Parts: sequence; C-alpha cells; structure tokens
Amino acid sequence: MFRTVREVGPLFLGTHQPRLDDKGRLFLPAKYREELAEGLVITKGQERCLYVFPVEEFQRLTEALRTAPVTAKAVRDYSRVFFASASDETPDKQGRITIPPSLRQYAGLERDCVVIGANTRLEIWDARAWETYLAEQEPAFADLSEEVLPGVL
Repeated sequence: MFRTVREVGPLFLGTHQPRLDDKGRLFLPAKYREELAEGLVITKGQERCLYVFPVEEFQRLTEALRTAPVTAKAVRDYSRVFFASASDETPDKQGRITIPPSLRQYAGLERDCVVIGANTRLEIWDARAWETYLAEQEPAFADLSEEVLPGVL
C-alpha cells in the first residue's frame, strides 16, 4: 500500500509487473500515480536497474550531493553518472512515462519489466534480471538484517 509520511515523503512498497510498449512507455503502478503526477526523475541505479524519484526526493538528493565535498573523487564520479543519466518526466493522462532509449539500454529493458517499491524511490528492472537478483539475494536476506538493522529486527 502507498502511504505518504509527511515528515519523510512518500513510501513506495510492493512489486508490480508492467510492460514496455513499442514506444518505450511504461504504465506506472496505479497506486503511485497521484504522488508522481506532477513529475519524476529517472536515472541509472545500481545493479543495472533504474531509479525513479519523486521530484521532491530528487531535490533532496541533489542538495546532499551539492553539499558533499567536490574534492572527493567518489562524489565527483557518482554525481557525473547520476546526473548525466537523469531524465525528468511527467506521466501522461494514462499514467505512462517514457523511458529514454539510453536508460532502457542500460537496464536491459525490452518488454517485461518489474517495478518495485524501494522506500523513497521506485526501481525499474528487466523482469529476468529481477528474478536473477532476487534468487541470489533471498538466501542471505535473513543474515543481512543483523548487519543492516542491528538490534531492530
């Protein structure tokens, strides 16, 4: 279920399986359309997926990178790829977004896709790539909780 948490922003949850059409458009999951209706930013993510940010969240990340030291090579490298590949999009009246060809190529998107909620962003994956990633990660999921959330779970 999609919920808006005022102090934090939108919370994206769940797994959805839309398809790309012949023009490179993808239907956003219906439950996220209202939050993303005014616009969003798509950019390269890790593990060859795409990140989809509401404009407000992208602005928050932009500010964080703006205040990071430009003298740090990792900041420069990450910023270059992150911003150079970013595309601002506005969903059409049917809730579709156009994914630019360079981003479709990066993520290997052809037809069958998976859109996952990933906290403050959505991720778009090629369906086969997501299945492979999930199969590799699920065995370690329980063990990761101690490292990622020590003392919480």
